[in-house]
Amino acid sequence: MPDMPILLRERQYHEIKAVLDRLRMDSVSRVVFLVDKDGQEIAVQGEVGDLDTTSLASLAAGNVAATGGMAQLIGEKEFPTLSHEGERESIHISVIGRLLLIVVFDERSTLGLVKLRSKQVCHQLLAMIDEITRAQSSDEESPFAEITDEDIDSLFK
Repeated sequence: MPDMPILLRERQYHEIKAVLDRLRMDSVSRVVFLVDKDGQEIAVQGEVGDLDTTSLASLAAGNVAATGGMAQLIGEKEFPTLSHEGERESIHISVIGRLLLIVVFDERSTLGLVKLRSKQVCHQLLAMIDEITRAQSSDEESPFAEITDEDIDSLFK
């Protein structure tokens, strides 16, 4: 069910944020994001400051899509990791199924450390998301099933 949106319960959201925070601390990174391949932000942990997180999530998703096209041109399915190194700030992106793990780090860390710690966390996040989607698909009824058209119309009156 790759097209089914991921619906997180509050407990699941906080568990994901805890994993991201541990990754941020273990990799000595500034900020860590989890977004879907459409660029929708799922969770963020760290020093966001004046960073436009919505734009970063969208651009990272576009970057993965573009490099996915390049990968196919050379016979690869996709590139599972992407890294961009700047003078002061760098970005490492890991593809985790239908999600992207984005780590922003500076000179306090190294690409090698970020890659190592990200790889360790990717397996954990993939297991968490698989469990969430499995539970979601086993729920016979959508959380939105009881909402009628009349309920929606009444919101705009």
